[in-house]
Amino acid sequence: MPRYAGVLDMGRGILMLKKAIAVVTSGGDSPGMNAAARAVVRTAVYEGVEVYGVHNGYSGMVHDDIEQLTSRSVSDLIQRGGTFLGTARSKSFMTPEGRKVAFENLRKHGIEGLVIIGGDGSLTGGSLMSRETGMPIVGLPGTIDNDVWGMDYTIGCDTACNTIVDAINKLRDTASAHRRIILVEVMGRHSGWLAMMSGIAGGAEYILVPEVAFDLEEISIELQEMYERGKRYSIVVVAEGAGSAIEIGKIIGEKTAIDTRVSVLGHIQRGGSPTVEDRIKASMLGEKAALAVISGVNDVVFSFNEGQVVSVNLFEAVNNKKTLDPELVRLSRVLA
Repeated sequence: MPRYAGVLDMGRGILMLKKAIAVVTSGGDSPGMNAAARAVVRTAVYEGVEVYGVHNGYSGMVHDDIEQLTSRSVSDLIQRGGTFLGTARSKSFMTPEGRKVAFENLRKHGIEGLVIIGGDGSLTGGSLMSRETGMPIVGLPGTIDNDVWGMDYTIGCDTACNTIVDAINKLRDTASAHRRIILVEVMGRHSGWLAMMSGIAGGAEYILVPEVAFDLEEISIELQEMYERGKRYSIVVVAEGAGSAIEIGKIIGEKTAIDTRVSVLGHIQRGGSPTVEDRIKASMLGEKAALAVISGVNDVVFSFNEGQVVSVNLFEAVNNKKTLDPELVRLSRVLA
């Protein structure tokens, strides 16, 4: 009997054991997705439950690209970035008709519950399918942006931060050699978490995020004064949602007359072998998700908050907006 059989109902369904479940990775890939999916699969196998993998995200669900997995299917994965299941956008799944087709494909394989590993948009799609079809859904937050409400960790955010800090460390060397200002553009269309964390850890002079207003005139004057006092270099981290680093760099270069360069990190932030933190936390969450969905729990998202595993109502997670910690903003100003 599954170890989760006695768990309290954290969703809106009553507890009942499932014979077959599925796992899907959706949206932008993030390091640790493989570790989470691996844990889902091996936990299900350990519990004697059939487990299926949905290839290429919701697109694969709509097109019935679904196969049964075994423990061997997820061998040699925990150290790999990306997602072995693949991920893709699906316009069809955005419609009620498309979600109905996806549901029918799952049921055709005898699948009675679904673990979704993805970001805010992916979890929103899952919540809609849950409401429309009754398919039990358990979510895991897989996004480097760390922007899902109700938690302070999402799978992949630690690895992405380390990738950015490594880039900042390298850029600092060349910036110092040439007495340059270097702007580093990082991901974060709506959230400045990645920029703020990596900027503080990388010792950036300025961190520009969409949540906080900034004055380029004032920044330019301060940079010019610092260089006049002998400063050899400056690093400015820019979240993409705060504006184009190329355009911001052009303005700063013109106003300061200091050699200014821009590095847009792009998709390199998504790749790479996941850190120990992302491997361990993703594995823990994958086990929790599998045991929960097997036991009939639905409409929840598992993650970490203040070091503890928490379950957040799926609909609350996707319908509330996570805000940037004001303590991080304050600290960035103090340490600049």
